[in-house]
Amino acid sequence: MKYLILLFVAFIHLTSCNKPRARKPVSVKSGSYISESIILNKKIKAREETLINTIIKKDTLHTYLNSGNGFWYHYIKKDSILSITPQFGDIVNFDFNIKQINGQLIYSEKELGNRNYKIDKEELFYGLREAIKLLQTGESATFLIPSHLAYGYYGDTKKIKANTPIITEVTVNSISKIENNNNKEQLKLNQY
Repeated sequence: MKYLILLFVAFIHLTSCNKPRARKPVSVKSGSYISESIILNKKIKAREETLINTIIKKDTLHTYLNSGNGFWYHYIKKDSILSITPQFGDIVNFDFNIKQINGQLIYSEKELGNRNYKIDKEELFYGLREAIKLLQTGESATFLIPSHLAYGYYGDTKKIKANTPIITEVTVNSISKIENNNNKEQLKLNQY
């Protein structure tokens, strides 16, 4: 019996004195996910650009301009006299709608409402922010915007799905210039 107790104590001592062993990782991280994501995004971008170029080629009634920001547009109404476009901090009053790339209406001007936007100081999707900067008071244009410059991978979580290129028609109603006097912003009384 003494030997049995001694053997039991020795066994417990031997098993409890081992140093803890490090666990092997459950999964190995690598850059493959990021690489796959980059490849997928490039394919989506190429597909959308091909689709937009097809629309531009078929539309023989309008002359499309490359914005330099990754989207294309044509004027519905252009003012050739004024040459005042909104700058950082100016307040722009505008109307717009959003359509699918096939022309089907997603949000009407009525649904989106008339908006005031302080240039580069408020949230709008990138394509619309840059589109507004191209227009003068009274001008309207149609913009073809790829998904990565619109609502991107997530969509708007309501009507616009993930990776949806859009068409938006924008009308700038007024531009209120901001002047800096003694580091104090004042709204010019004259609206252009």
